[in-house]
Amino acid sequence: MNEKKKPCVCANCDFRDIVFSYLDDPSIEELCNNKEEQSFRKGEIINHEGEKITNFKYLKSGLVKLYRRTSNGEEQVITITRPFEFVSNMSIFSEERYQYSVSALEDSVVCIVKLDFIKELFLKNGGFAMGLLTKISRINDKIISQTLDIRQKNLVGRVAFVLLYFTKEIYNSRVFDLPVSRKEIADYIGMSTANVIRTLSDFKREEIIRVFGKTIEVVDIDKLEIISKRG
Repeated sequence: MNEKKKPCVCANCDFRDIVFSYLDDPSIEELCNNKEEQSFRKGEIINHEGEKITNFKYLKSGLVKLYRRTSNGEEQVITITRPFEFVSNMSIFSEERYQYSVSALEDSVVCIVKLDFIKELFLKNGGFAMGLLTKISRINDKIISQTLDIRQKNLVGRVAFVLLYFTKEIYNSRVFDLPVSRKEIADYIGMSTANVIRTLSDFKREEIIRVFGKTIEVVDIDKLEIISKRG
């Protein structure tokens, strides 16, 4: 008896509506044959800076950070991102090797597609090419905008910005488990770890937030927004 063929999970994937909506059913079927899903535990590296680029990757579930190492070995966190974004793909059409590292901040699932297949789609389907480039461009613009916003703020404004980012854009909740360490926050906003710890303590004392281990509750979001804007 013939085995039933596994259904193409890409056909009903949320990601299809974002970029692959330009592909017809045969192309989606071909995509399935060139794609695999890989799970990463919290803390695992998804790709290393300097590693040869052979695949196109996008985050299906979880949370990741994009970062690089400075000449003295310090970590520079560039952005923290959620599913359906392409932070690992910013150099796939311009470089042979990754310019940044990506690691999982939570248990995550990454969809991996052979890069040669993506390049073939570019040549055959202009709508797909434009859609993907537009998406990657918007993510690059978002990273630049966030970096500039952070740099314009003082210490308390930067910490408030990060807490609001997790509250509104990552978890859509005022109560969440902070997925990064105090040092990672410091690396992200360009401040010392000691200053981040002190600022969080000040926010807690002023009853702007409550802290229960790694769990953060934003109590006074209006005040946090004022601090972020004035920062």
